[in-house]
Amino acid sequence: MIARESQIAAELLDRARVPGGGVLFVHSAFRRLAAAGLRAEAFIEGLIDYMSAGTLLMPAMTWRVVTPTNPWFDELETASHVGVVAELFRRRYATHRSLHPTHSVAAYGRRAAELTATHHQGDTPCPLTSPYGKARQSDAHVLLLGIGLERCTAIHHAEEMVAPEIYLFPAEAAEIYWLRDRRGGVHQMRLRRHLQLNRDFPQFAAPLAQAGTLRSGEIYDTPWQAVAQKDLLAVVFTALERDPRAIIAPPGAPIIP
Repeated sequence: MIARESQIAAELLDRARVPGGGVLFVHSAFRRLAAAGLRAEAFIEGLIDYMSAGTLLMPAMTWRVVTPTNPWFDELETASHVGVVAELFRRRYATHRSLHPTHSVAAYGRRAAELTATHHQGDTPCPLTSPYGKARQSDAHVLLLGIGLERCTAIHHAEEMVAPEIYLFPAEAAEIYWLRDRRGGVHQMRLRRHLQLNRDFPQFAAPLAQAGTLRSGEIYDTPWQAVAQKDLLAVVFTALERDPRAIIAPPGAPIIP
């Protein structure tokens, strides 16, 4: 018997027009769905089943705990802090996790190894060597479940590419980290962290919706949005090329944590 959560996950991705053979980044907040009786594990398994011919990725960020005073990252042991679904996916289902002290990504599926293999070879959170950068050449999509574009990590990739001097600490302020992979190998990485700026990522929802490329809906009182990463990045790159400070919220705007 197919679990209710698997059916819901399949219906959601079908409505979101996510290709099952492509690449899907999922950002989620599961609180309302859990309150409605849905099980996170079964929901994840539904996502995996739908993406069985493709690749499923979720952020596994650790910037709160891996710091200059605690500079070690362990691919298997360092817990993420981006919600129950992402952490369950990382621990129980993902076959790979990119090596990165602050912005690692967990992955399962056909291209999991390839997309996560070189994240640590850059010196920023979301460089070209990251899953976000490598997926630019793919049929990649982003699903935001229970949250909005304010949590869409791919937008950081665009700001790093266009205006690193505005959004990142300078090279001379790079921090040193050590990364232990799942086979026990240790890698050193120099990292330029993101500056703590009040970023306005949700501003990009309006032009995406106007262009008809942002899909949205609701399941169990939980809003969702989906967009092809190439469409999202095209809008963000255009805004940044017009004004490199376009992502920074105006003075007095609410601070998004």
